[in-house]
Amino acid sequence: MSTASGTQSEAHGHQHRDVSGGWLRPAVFGAMDGLVTNVSLIAGVGGGGGSHQFIVLTGLAGLAAGAFSMATGEFVSVSSQNELVQAEIRKEAHELKYNADAERAELAATFTMRGVDPELAEEVARQISAQPDDALTVHVREELGVDPEELPSPYTAAGASLVTFAAGAIIPLIPFLAGVSPAGLALGLALGLSAAAAFIGGGLVARLTDRPFFRGAFRQLLLGTLAAGTTYLIGRAVGASV
Repeated sequence: MSTASGTQSEAHGHQHRDVSGGWLRPAVFGAMDGLVTNVSLIAGVGGGGGSHQFIVLTGLAGLAAGAFSMATGEFVSVSSQNELVQAEIRKEAHELKYNADAERAELAATFTMRGVDPELAEEVARQISAQPDDALTVHVREELGVDPEELPSPYTAAGASLVTFAAGAIIPLIPFLAGVSPAGLALGLALGLSAAAAFIGGGLVARLTDRPFFRGAFRQLLLGTLAAGTTYLIGRAVGASV
């Protein structure tokens, strides 16, 4: 290959982001959930007339409980999903061992449905089937839609969820932890900080997924406002009746 051709090939090449590592979804979900959960909790308690100390205690309890709950849920969820995939992989390995001809024909039919010439599809299937490990990987990808070598890590998912939930949940607590008083002013600042964080966070997530910044920002702000506003009204109603 000439130098010019090599340069052109390198210029044309591109890289994809890791979408199967198990960290992005729990990280995004954890951060937004931590923010919305705790600002809603603080808004509800503040709306009900809770004292400064009581709001801090409630917010910290919500942060700890939510972070560990999210981490536990992610760990169990991802582990269970991986165990299910591994069970299906073992089933596919059994079929390849004891029904090799049928599996090879099935793979050739899959390639044919994707637009490959039938004779070429059969030849490709035959060559792939000659290597048991490669055959298993291809069958799993085609039939299950997963890469057996790139399953998400439950530890990564749990860690990402725990850390980002805590990071999101601490934002509405900042004015109270800083000692801002009276409680009404601290609550107003907490709501303002949370609104700004929801707007920026929603926009950044949108850009990460190649969507318009303001669309994601306003969507997250709207959902957060709805959650916090509802719990604030509930707190006001319950606080007045109590």
